[in-house]
Amino acid sequence: MKPALVKCSPGSKGLQRAGLVLKSNFPELVISERALRRVEAFQAVRENRDAERQNLGFSARPFVLCGLPLKRPAPGTLLHERRNGQFVLQVTGHPSYGLPWGQDRLVPLFLATVAVRQQSPRITFRSAAEMLDAFGLHQGGAQYRRLLASFQRIFGATMFFGTDRQLERAAVVHQARFNFMTEARIWYSRNPDEALLPGECQNMVLLSDEFYREILDHPIPTDLEAAKALSSCPAALDLFMWLSYRCFKARGKERIPLFGAFGLVSQLGNVEYARPRKFREKLERWIWFERCGRNALPRSMRMVLH
Repeated sequence: MKPALVKCSPGSKGLQRAGLVLKSNFPELVISERALRRVEAFQAVRENRDAERQNLGFSARPFVLCGLPLKRPAPGTLLHERRNGQFVLQVTGHPSYGLPWGQDRLVPLFLATVAVRQQSPRITFRSAAEMLDAFGLHQGGAQYRRLLASFQRIFGATMFFGTDRQLERAAVVHQARFNFMTEARIWYSRNPDEALLPGECQNMVLLSDEFYREILDHPIPTDLEAAKALSSCPAALDLFMWLSYRCFKARGKERIPLFGAFGLVSQLGNVEYARPRKFREKLERWIWFERCGRNALPRSMRMVLH
């Protein structure tokens, strides 16, 4: 189909593409291809919710109650801490790889989903391209390198999740701190439909006993298509999974404080804010972004959020 042409304003030369004229005179009406794809993804989430054919995944409780960093930590920063009332999440990064951040949070989500489905700490999958496709990420060398870097940061990190009282004993009780994985072998293939490779060439991740036990004891269901639609905005994804969990646990209408010991500002994986107004502004953007993903929740849950 040929692009539409329109007459130009007096003094201009010949005809111009309608899209250029619209962008020049009415920029507020122009929707980018990226935004259009996002709208289509949100619409698919709604339709799957109504048809009860959601693609169910599972997330690990520590990263729902307390988020990982949203942005790349400052050089040399190797400790991240978030709080949710009495619960504390501490993540210590590897000196060579640093702390997990941003879209690295998709790796634990993917691993928890496959571990619950396969009911085994030793999980296998066809290729790295399968994981990229699962969250709507472009396949190619650059994304593959980013995925490997994410695995390195997750693999090298040490995590503590528990209460303040347990944290005081963490230096003595070694089991209080654990790693996500004890072994990982990832091969890249551009074909997500490729069958499992034989023997030693399989893509394999061996979860630590502690992390696997946490996933099995507290699996938190989430809509993978909604997570896919929100994957480009880690803050909105955190908020969506947190709201899903809180709505599932709620027995009535609840009020969540923004600040204080049980405040939302201490739970999400955001940076510290000098003024409360800044966090409120950010939160409004995240709520606007994840509002479409919220349609993946049952109506009874959605009413709690109004």
